Amino acid sequence: MIERPLDLAAVQAFVRVAELDSFTRAAEAMRTTQGAVSLKLKRLEERLGCRLLERTPRHVRLSPRGAVFLEHARELLDVNDRALAAFAGARQRLTIGISDHVAGPELAALIARMNAQDPQLLIEIRIGSSADLLQSFDRRELDTVIVRLHAGRRDGKVITQEKFGWFAAPGWQHRADEPLPLATMPEPCGVRAMAEKLLDKAGIPWTEVFVGGGVAAVAAAVMAGVGVAALAPRMLPFGAVDVGRKLGLPELPRLPVLLHTRIKDGRPRDALAALSAAFRGAVRG
Repeated sequence: MIERPLDLAAVQAFVRVAELDSFTRAAEAMRTTQGAVSLKLKRLEERLGCRLLERTPRHVRLSPRGAVFLEHARELLDVNDRALAAFAGARQRLTIGISDHVAGPELAALIARMNAQDPQLLIEIRIGSSADLLQSFDRRELDTVIVRLHAGRRDGKVITQEKFGWFAAPGWQHRADEPLPLATMPEPCGVRAMAEKLLDKAGIPWTEVFVGGGVAAVAAAVMAGVGVAALAPRMLPFGAVDVGRKLGLPELPRLPVLLHTRIKDGRPRDALAALSAAFRGAVRG
């Protein structure tokens, strides 16, 4: 008796849900609906005769049998990708620019998600300021950029909204008779401009004490006790403290992250969908 083969689309759906911990984000990455992903998983579980995922209102986690099957599922998809690649010719290239204020510590995991989506896709990533990356995009030097909202631009698709705060090192104290010491990125930087404008509007004196060539440098200055910086919480090491309310600083808005792309279809579009879904998960996480 010949066993009925597994549905590769259902196996892929299972792997995406397992990797992204969410039916919703898996559906976004696969550019389909949550209902379609759920149906594929149901049929796969019926085919295997066991439950692969434990579902609760808030979480999705692997069952013991699902954890065992995940390794085999990945191997199955890898073999399929290699078989297709043998006849696919030259690799497709996808060039992506990601703002330093967006990339964050999750960048390695996000690249891994894209590679898992399409191991045969040649991915080139450039990190820079939103302004520089948008200029490169307009010159067609980059296929896609993921950046903060930039003054004068009304295009781009919002991927997510991210919370910001005024962060300082644990135990850092501000001397009330001195201007607020700021650690910032160099101009042009939209976050820097927004933070300084809000402080001016609130009538709070400030002075720049550190200008870093990247978010990592600014975060390091904060943890060194140099001053305060307007940053997203995920950009800072564990232990950084939001001192905005304590110091009476103006509340920072949630800032959008936008995707600008000329990619419309094909394998690169699927990889971008996986990247966007994983990034939304990182910000919410």
